Amino acid sequence: MRAEYALPMPAERLIPHRKPMRLVDTLLSVDEECGVTETVLPPTSAMADGEGKLHEVAFMEMIAQSFAAFKGYRDLLEGKPAGEGFLVGVRHLEFTGRAYAGDRLLTTIRTVASFGGFAVVEGCVTRRDETVASGIIKLWLVEDGR
Repeated sequence: MRAEYALPMPAERLIPHRKPMRLVDTLLSVDEECGVTETVLPPTSAMADGEGKLHEVAFMEMIAQSFAAFKGYRDLLEGKPAGEGFLVGVRHLEFTGRAYAGDRLLTTIRTVASFGGFAVVEGCVTRRDETVASGIIKLWLVEDGR
């Protein structure tokens, strides 16, 4: 594999989000249907309250952006520009722990299904070995030429 495709890779190369709305920092690994990303949000993040605790919506967005990084990387390997996608649904999102700005968070995603321009993705956000959020999201993947 060529050096410019080596992982880990900065997520900013793979997704359209820019700071402060880009929550995912690095794509760590990819296989056929799974990916793992890393996030460390700064204390000044809009996704944290005054005490640094991350808002629950941040975890949903980390799962969505992690899939975007995974898909962007797969597009890159195929010589295509990173595609666009939109979060259109959330199911069974559970919050089972807390995380704070400055914590190293890993998000693991797995593509459960892909059909007619949509993807269903299972995701899990962990801090150390503790799961802090998990759930299933549905994304609309914009086709070239729309």
